[in-house]
Amino acid sequence: MTLLDDTLAAIAPLSPGAMARARDHQDRLTKPRGALGALEDVSVRLAGLAGDCPPPLPAPAALAIFAADHGVHAQGVTPWPQEVTAQMVANFLAGGAVANCFAAQVGASVTVVDVGVKTPLPEDPALVSEKVAPGTADMTRGPAMTPEQARAALEAGIRVAAELVRRGARCLVTGDMGIANTTASAALICAFTGRPAEEVTGRGTGVDDETHARKIEVVSRALALHGLTTAPRAVPGSPAGVERALATLAAVGGLEHAAIAGFVLGAAARRVPVILDGVIAGAAALVAAGLSPDALGACVAGHRSPEPGHGAALAHLGLRPLVDLELRLGEGTGGLLAHPLVCAAVRVLHEVATFDSAGVADKN
Repeated sequence: MTLLDDTLAAIAPLSPGAMARARDHQDRLTKPRGALGALEDVSVRLAGLAGDCPPPLPAPAALAIFAADHGVHAQGVTPWPQEVTAQMVANFLAGGAVANCFAAQVGASVTVVDVGVKTPLPEDPALVSEKVAPGTADMTRGPAMTPEQARAALEAGIRVAAELVRRGARCLVTGDMGIANTTASAALICAFTGRPAEEVTGRGTGVDDETHARKIEVVSRALALHGLTTAPRAVPGSPAGVERALATLAAVGGLEHAAIAGFVLGAAARRVPVILDGVIAGAAALVAAGLSPDALGACVAGHRSPEPGHGAALAHLGLRPLVDLELRLGEGTGGLLAHPLVCAAVRVLHEVATFDSAGVADKN
């Protein structure tokens, strides 16, 4: 058995009993039933994840930023040079990025993981090296990764999740950095949802019309090359579904997508919630769900990105985003901003009085 196999075997469905108790408790609190909207759903889901009501408070939080480069960059899908990936890694380590700022705001730790940065990085004690390869290959010319690389990157994400939980994290947040990774995200989202490239391929960092058209064409060409123009028919989580998810990931995914998918699986296996960030995390969550549908029980959609593919991914996964601020930065920024909302949702179950305990009359 491999680490991936062991992790998939450890993932179980949400507890129906704990969810029922949480829903019943919400209905007895001193507020109109359903008045907290989506936050009530979050609290019920986290009770099911923990198998207990109330569930543990999802704090402290730990952000993991997975960084990698993409061979499809050679197709001119972004005006940003590939070196920016490594430069932003240095910025994260120096504490100068928006993700660092937002992490400080919510009291989250920041872990930066090199899973496939092409530019050599200087040694830094704060940098976690899980490098599988110096970036992916160009998915328009062949598979982005070998099957072995895809599995290795998945297992890198599992290890990072396990280590952060071991250190005391009770909520994980996904982060990413990789120039051209919205192109790979669009390809993954098309492959798993069956949507056409023109529907889900966005402008990423704000490309012009010509580059956007090229990006759509590149995604379409890659999907056709790898036979991914229709949604997978295999049942997610079945042996055929796992094989299909791994093959799709290797064909058009990124090393950071694989690592984030593993991060989600690692969190789910440990019954710890994971807040998903934007379109890169959404694409990775599709991979994770293909490998183990029950892993979605650990996922909370932190926000909705303006990238059209993100909305398509969330709709396919059945996840409702907590924040919609037109954020399109990545790095984990939207997930971090959602963390206080997730904490508030659970705190209600711990601290708000019931009608009986407060002596407040319920409606007839």
